[in-house]
Amino acid sequence: MRNASPQLRLPYATSGGQKNGTLNKVNAEDQSAHRWYRFVLSFPPHLVRDYLGKFGANKDSRVLDPFSGTGTTLVECKKLGIPSVGFEAHPVAQFAAQVKLQWSVEPDALLNHARRVAEAALSALEIAGFDDSGQCFDLTRKQISGLQSLPQESADLLLTGSISPLPLHKTLILLREIEHLHDPRYCQHELLALARTAVYAVSNLHFGPEVGVQRPKADAAVIGPWLREMSNIADDLVTLRQTAIVPAIVHLADARAVVTKYLPPNSVDIVITSPPYPNEKDYTRTTRLESILLGFIKNKAELKALKKTLVRSNTRSVYKSDDDDRWIADHEEIQRVASMIERRRIQLGKTSGFERLYARVTKLYFGGMVRHLRQLTEVLKPGARLAYVVGDQASYLRVMIRTGHILADLAERLGFEVLSIDLFRTRLATATKEQLREEVVVLRWPGKVISRSRIAIHDGSPPPERP
Repeated sequence: MRNASPQLRLPYATSGGQKNGTLNKVNAEDQSAHRWYRFVLSFPPHLVRDYLGKFGANKDSRVLDPFSGTGTTLVECKKLGIPSVGFEAHPVAQFAAQVKLQWSVEPDALLNHARRVAEAALSALEIAGFDDSGQCFDLTRKQISGLQSLPQESADLLLTGSISPLPLHKTLILLREIEHLHDPRYCQHELLALARTAVYAVSNLHFGPEVGVQRPKADAAVIGPWLREMSNIADDLVTLRQTAIVPAIVHLADARAVVTKYLPPNSVDIVITSPPYPNEKDYTRTTRLESILLGFIKNKAELKALKKTLVRSNTRSVYKSDDDDRWIADHEEIQRVASMIERRRIQLGKTSGFERLYARVTKLYFGGMVRHLRQLTEVLKPGARLAYVVGDQASYLRVMIRTGHILADLAERLGFEVLSIDLFRTRLATATKEQLREEVVVLRWPGKVISRSRIAIHDGSPPPERP
């Protein structure tokens, strides 16, 4: 920091009583609604509750999650009776968050409708000589020729081998019956359950540090696992429907550009969020199968349009016209890190197109976060408290990026007060075997600019143009 170092707190584990390895997992008692669909790398509900408590959130507060993902913050707020609003640019994540906030559905009626859909899908399979046992390995030539498949332009977007032909056929049959027996009261929950089932029970995908493809399944049960997901949703709704009704909504929107479109000035008390980190995790890639099955992405043009609405956190989402790096052109630490990455690339002789973008995407990422924070100042109440969950990264040729500290410095230059940087947990870097910090940057908005910034934005003027 330029003025004073922020308070560095002890690891979250020391106060929570949990081991580092389990800190990011969803506790058994927290599964309700969250288990309907969740990013592998989502932050946990108990962390959200911790900061809601620290910030004194109550029924009169408005909580914002500008990178809401699949809705962890919003779901926790609704469970606690706290009004909330979210922004999410990824349509699958926004859809999931939106469905996870819909608790007025009658559980028995939902499950009864799901059973009707399942029966129709099973009948359609039986007519073609299939069952849902997951053991249909020896197909006749006629059966193979009759398998349903995706349009070629959609199939081309999938990771090769993401889903085998017969499991895909069964999934498309189930999707067809959901649409044929469409009931607006239940359809969204049924589609979300299909998305989760397709990824975790049906596909050949596996999730480690990155998404990959494992040994293909010649067949897989589809309708049975989907019906179990629907049963879980119905079970959760029994309890969730008893929760007091409070406003909770998530908009499909880019948090760098449209905050003021949806929120009035001085209307947000608390922000709790986890934006992407600067690394090579492409969230459009990890969610590609469900994005295509549910029709959110149909071709390369739509995929490109989606990527352009996201903070640039990986090289697969960088385009020639991107200029968010203008916002941090004079930031010494970001420029130093980017220069180090580029020098390392040249020294190692790395010449691929993606490797050449490592330095640039680092600058674009932090420039995008500046754009976002500047927007945020328009809607925060004086005294608003903010928590940003971010992590150190060494994905780019093992050059360390201290994301939390850089983000805190950018926020301070914009007029925020940096209250602390809390260590949430550590995790082992795959490439370097170093322990990387995952931190919560805690900020306060004083309601006015407390110092002039070298980022020329306080008076509303744009950043400097490229030479």
